[in-house]
Amino acid sequence: MIDREQVRKVANLARLELTPAEEEQFTTQLGSILEYVEQLSELDVSNVAPTTRAIDVSNVTREDILQPYPEREAILSNAPQQEGDFFRVPKILNAE
Repeated sequence: MIDREQVRKVANLARLELTPAEEEQFTTQLGSILEYVEQLSELDVSNVAPTTRAIDVSNVTREDILQPYPEREAILSNAPQQEGDFFRVPKILNAE
């Protein structure tokens, strides 16, 4: 199903250096995985609706309520660097 040459090609694309023993190991493992996927493709799923999860899950979140923090000075006093009423952070864009 898959041979060592294909494993070498995939390893090269992934920028991996494999030893001959690893090539042999991955050839066997990837072959087993592909055989299993082939078995799955034989299943009739024409009556199964597409899903993103096997079970129905919904995310429970609360509404954000914007409100000022009463102790602004307490927050700013913990800042490693401060500039006026703001936190000073390192510049990360166009730092030239």
